[in-house]
Amino acid sequence: MTTRTPTADWVTLKDLEHDPHPTLARLRAIGHVVWVPVLNGWVVTTRDENLAAMRDDAGLTVDDPRFTTGQITGPSMLSADGSEHTRHRAPFARPFRLDAIRERFTDAASQEVERLIDTFAADGAAELRTQLAGPLAARMMILALGLDIAAEDDILGWYARIVEAVQQMSAGADVPQDGRDAYAAFADAVRVALDSAEDGSSLLAAALGDASALTRDELTANAAVLLFGGIETTEGMIANLLHHLLADGLFAEVAADPVLLDGAIEESLRLEPAAAVLDRYATADLALAGVTIPRGDLVILSMASANRDETAFPDPDRFDPRRANARLHTTFATGPHVCLGMHLARLEAREAITGLFRRLADLRADPTRPSQPFGLVFRKPPAIWATWPTEGSDPAGT
Repeated sequence: MTTRTPTADWVTLKDLEHDPHPTLARLRAIGHVVWVPVLNGWVVTTRDENLAAMRDDAGLTVDDPRFTTGQITGPSMLSADGSEHTRHRAPFARPFRLDAIRERFTDAASQEVERLIDTFAADGAAELRTQLAGPLAARMMILALGLDIAAEDDILGWYARIVEAVQQMSAGADVPQDGRDAYAAFADAVRVALDSAEDGSSLLAAALGDASALTRDELTANAAVLLFGGIETTEGMIANLLHHLLADGLFAEVAADPVLLDGAIEESLRLEPAAAVLDRYATADLALAGVTIPRGDLVILSMASANRDETAFPDPDRFDPRRANARLHTTFATGPHVCLGMHLARLEAREAITGLFRRLADLRADPTRPSQPFGLVFRKPPAIWATWPTEGSDPAGT
């Protein structure tokens, strides 16, 4: 039996789901790389070691049969490394450039924010995760991939079942059949989109010209990965940003200042990444930060821990929209697997906040219904209740 040290056998899944940050701070005090038995893997705790690990696709790979998302979708850019990863990713790189995203999606995102706010603006209260953040992220990815808007409810149902399957697998379960079934239905919808993509109006269509090396099944798998990431993590990103701004009473101050808003977006990404961890597997016996990692071991890159590394971010548990180095967070990763959708996610977050401020400048957190980010792998508040004065209401509550 291999002895793995340093070991943190006191960590529980409940610790990591509810509020992982005190636990992660204890792990950083133990070492840069710590074996956590409840996860059956090594947790990389510091910013520098996480960044180095993200760049090392030779010693640490995603190409492993245990990789959760790959078990559902099959091979894709998310589950390949080296030249195979390049083959899967390269066709999508050009459509996801910053200038292309801004040109293609700024107006669409702004209009979708307006449409969503219209549905609740007169109510004086809303739950902003399910009424704004989630629908915005979903509609933008459906639009981006050229999927049938009329089938939005079906697509979101398949997506939710795939997310649940990944969550169950991350906690140690086998691949749920329901997740396989949901992916099969989604794949059929993508094939329809591919067959009608010649008009070039979607990112999927824009990628087709450079995708001659990919089969239709591989294109479908990559579209699934993009949908999955583009909804789950962007919804979480917007929800966490709203949580921080409202909980700290900073919404109006930040939303009124475009520079401060950009800083707040980066600071929220640092403080609570919507995807808290990345999984890698050691391709050989590996020395990392003075720790020997046996070949085949799971290595968990913790962005949640790296982003609160005290050596990089003083007073790391404080939300500070003016933090000078907030953009040094690891949330979008680095190296070969740097997040392809980061420009679209940032654009959606910015449009969501500016749209809310334009329409509901007096937005406040509802103190009777607080909520905190939650989740083992994907972290976001279950709900974000907010209120604002409406015509004829009494803002002072008298």
